[in-house]
Amino acid sequence: MGIDEYGGGQVPQSDVLVVTTNDLPGYRVQEVIGEVFGLTVRSRHLGSQIGAGLKSMVGGELKGLTKTLVQTRNQAMERLVEQARSRGANAVLAFRFDVTEAADVGTEVCAYGTAVVVARE
Repeated sequence: MGIDEYGGGQVPQSDVLVVTTNDLPGYRVQEVIGEVFGLTVRSRHLGSQIGAGLKSMVGGELKGLTKTLVQTRNQAMERLVEQARSRGANAVLAFRFDVTEAADVGTEVCAYGTAVVVARE
């Protein structure tokens, strides 16, 4: 598996800029729209559960689970961007992920931040 399968983040030409910072150097916030989030819950299939259990006995990275988590985070981020765009934002500040177990059936990933309208200074 290549590095692209283990990474994520925003595509370079996105119309909604997403940053983890509270401000955006070179830009002025014109309007704060409010909190936006993207949420997804993924279950693990039986094969990956068994494979992960066996791998955990000998140690090492659980590559199948890593790949699934990357895909899940990317999907949550895409949903966040869609929500921000639909509300008229062109940026999301203070972007974060929250990951929790969802009732022992899967993993819940929430991407969240503050949707804003920014303009170059």
